[in-house]
Amino acid sequence: MIEFQAVTKRYDDGTVAVDHLDLTIEDGRVTVLVGPSGCGKTTSLRMINRMVEASSGTILLDGKDIRDQPAAALRRGIGYVIQNAGLFPHRSVLDNVATVPILLGTKKAAARKRAAELLETVGLPAEMGKRYPGQLSGGQQQRVGVARALAADPPVLLMDEPFSAVDPIVRDDLQDELLRLQSELGKTIVFVTHDIDEAIKLGDKVAVLRVGGQLAQYDSPSALLAKPVDDFVASFVGRDRGYRALGFLSAHGIEVKPVAAVALGATVDEARRALEGGWAVVVDDTRRPVGWVSEVSLSTVEGQVRREWLVSGGSLYVADAEGKAGSLRTALDAALSSPAALGITVDGEGALVGAVTAESVLAALAKARQAGEVPL
Repeated sequence: MIEFQAVTKRYDDGTVAVDHLDLTIEDGRVTVLVGPSGCGKTTSLRMINRMVEASSGTILLDGKDIRDQPAAALRRGIGYVIQNAGLFPHRSVLDNVATVPILLGTKKAAARKRAAELLETVGLPAEMGKRYPGQLSGGQQQRVGVARALAADPPVLLMDEPFSAVDPIVRDDLQDELLRLQSELGKTIVFVTHDIDEAIKLGDKVAVLRVGGQLAQYDSPSALLAKPVDDFVASFVGRDRGYRALGFLSAHGIEVKPVAAVALGATVDEARRALEGGWAVVVDDTRRPVGWVSEVSLSTVEGQVRREWLVSGGSLYVADAEGKAGSLRTALDAALSSPAALGITVDGEGALVGAVTAESVLAALAKARQAGEVPL
């Protein structure tokens, strides 16, 4: 557990970066610090490992004042991941990951073996350990940064906007990877971001900070969306917070209807006969959806249905074979992004199950309201 007790950081010019911060960060959870530029989120993070020293107040780590041990020793026991990874450019990837264990006295061979295991843990092949950081993509470098932070098996992991420098698709993949790792490792993670969507996706708890380093609200993502404490938080969370809140409501029980389907490679005549309401979803030989065909798209072609004729299918709603449902948000997004106004539903293997409509999602939302499950 990490506790901030009336912690203030005031610089020599009088600037107050953090102002009497009281905050308790729970063990084994992801706590996200979020807010606009100048709110003190990075300063707060860096005070935990004493990269920045607090001006007043106390920070406790597992009940002990962090100032009771040398700063260097404290840092070796805390994982730290920053934007652009901060890797040593002239060391191989494997040696980058092995750095801290070697500093802590682990023999080089053992440290390098563990480094290779960690590369696979974060989704990189072990053979990538022979490369140098400059030979990796931005997303790969960030994965190496995470592996390096985990190398000494620290109980606490600090992450300072680690995914902000990569493109949105890679960023989404890295977020999913972090959630997967956390489900396996159960670290105490403190994560800094300026992106409220990232905060809501990753955080078990989210601390919203105001400019001047004051805590505005500290809550679960669902509570933050449902009940912002004031206009500042409501504005920062965004006017579409009601839509975001759907991400915390299960789509269990939502009506999934049959949908017209045709196999890739079927004849155009077969596809035309399969159309319902002017559309049919096209599936491959494993029943995975690959796109749509419509009455219009088939009107000028002959032969077998080909990939280049397909209309993009939009997002998918995943309801897996174990009966676990996705969220109302993913179901609604699938329906709204579909050219046929039918959100394609797939199982955990990606195979076609059926389709949902926006109307069925709203009906499920109405039932959730009636049952008192929607605190909006």
